[in-house]
Amino acid sequence: MIKVLKNLKQSFWSVVIIIILLCVQATADLALPDYTSKIVNGGIQAGGIESAVPEIISKEDMEELLLFTDKDGEILDKYSLVGNELNTSETKTKNKYLGKEKNIEPDSIYILKDINDSEKEEFEKIISTPLMILTTIQDEATANQIKEKMTEGMTEIQKQIFASQSLMELIKGIPENQRDQILSSFTTQIEEMSDSIKSQAAISSVKTIYKNVGVDTDKLQNNYILFTGLQMLGVALISMVSAVIIMLLSARVAAKLGRTLREKVFKKVTTFSNKELLEFSTASLITRTTNDVQQIQMLLAMLFRVVVYAPIMGIGGFTKVLTNTDNSMAWVIGIAILAILFVIITLFIVAMPKFKKLQDLIDRLNLVSREILTGLPVIRAFNKEKKEESRFEKANFDLMKTNIFVNRAMSMMMPLLMFIMNSIAILIIWVGAHSIDQGLIQVGDMMAFIQYTMHIVMSFLVISMISIMLPRAAISAKRINEVIETEESIKDAPKTKKFDTNKKGLVEFKNVSFRYPDADTEILSDINFTAKPGQTTAIIRKYWKWKINNCKFIAKIL
Repeated sequence: MIKVLKNLKQSFWSVVIIIILLCVQATADLALPDYTSKIVNGGIQAGGIESAVPEIISKEDMEELLLFTDKDGEILDKYSLVGNELNTSETKTKNKYLGKEKNIEPDSIYILKDINDSEKEEFEKIISTPLMILTTIQDEATANQIKEKMTEGMTEIQKQIFASQSLMELIKGIPENQRDQILSSFTTQIEEMSDSIKSQAAISSVKTIYKNVGVDTDKLQNNYILFTGLQMLGVALISMVSAVIIMLLSARVAAKLGRTLREKVFKKVTTFSNKELLEFSTASLITRTTNDVQQIQMLLAMLFRVVVYAPIMGIGGFTKVLTNTDNSMAWVIGIAILAILFVIITLFIVAMPKFKKLQDLIDRLNLVSREILTGLPVIRAFNKEKKEESRFEKANFDLMKTNIFVNRAMSMMMPLLMFIMNSIAILIIWVGAHSIDQGLIQVGDMMAFIQYTMHIVMSFLVISMISIMLPRAAISAKRINEVIETEESIKDAPKTKKFDTNKKGLVEFKNVSFRYPDADTEILSDINFTAKPGQTTAIIRKYWKWKINNCKFIAKIL
């Protein structure tokens, strides 16, 4: 197979472009699940709020937020209480959330300072806990529970006074140590949660904070989904364009390789003597020039996707699963891969011997067809039509039987693999639903995990398809190489002398010997003669004359 693929040197730059575009397509396809997760988690669930760190917050909300943390200095250090004049960063944040037309009163709003992503990520861990506590006490049911705990042991009059005030007003009025004691149970539960769940819950509080400032949260959500969706469409468009160009170039490279192989086989056959033609048979040479070359063309059209695209998708998808999503479900991918490999190996063991036999049966059918068609007058003269029809029917039936077996085996592969894919998707949803219920992952993460898993499974599907085509193409390549690499028994002189016009029409034999391919000795040995133009040259075979006379002598003795 490697020897055949060496003929791709003529399409070197096309192959390079195909490999580059395959890398681009794989990168784009691996990026799409991330955008799906962003739309679900950030756009739908979080309302377009990307971080649990509020970028703009009113002075009143900041004061309430600081009631539930002992890190006041660290939080205030990240914000600026804006006055009459705003700097460039503050103006950009204000225009993003409030619009250019809206004015803000001095010393009424805090705006997040310009910090990098790593600082923002660390700051999110600090501020998410007080944000969650703030969200908790704003919930009516939770607020009533805290009030009941605070009014235990009080008189009815005191309870009525407490009931007339909001929980936030009550918390502001009690000492700090008493406030911490009341909220300790909620704080402990929050600290035990994972960072992703704390961030998701804190975002709900950020949304309330934005509404209090006057931010149009619906517009914010729509803009986020629209922007992310346009990015996703752009990535999908890049993937589509790359795939179209890859298919066009692959078809062109495969067709060019097919043309090259047919030319080489044909040129080689024209140099064959009767010995080589009898060794291969005319029917086999036709099959090798047409059907075998076609098998290699079909393989080459998919080969680039297996050699380049499938490994990138498989390795890249598995890497994304381990880094970008919750890897507690990675064992599901292992089950999927083992199930796919079991199906592929089983079909490979069953179908491989039949693939090797298939090409020989095609040769046999072509041979019988050619012999019958070229020998029709003789067949009719000897009334052998029925016998030849039976011979053709047997060759045709053997080919049909093998083809049916191979097609049945291959037709089972796709339904089995699709069943595995769908079963894996159901298993991921079932396991992921429990993780979502326990607060371990988000819905978007589960959807991204499903897509990454499908990428990994599909890469194995492509490899499985090529593993079925490869044995047959390898056999075809071997048959083509047998023709191309065959040494001719009769070779032309490496250097030809300059043609002498005086010897035009002259035929001269010098020390010529000849034997049939299956004979042990020469029937002509050391023949020398010259046939001049314009003269009649007679060749008398004394061997036959001696044989006839010898037979007559033996007959007389008998």
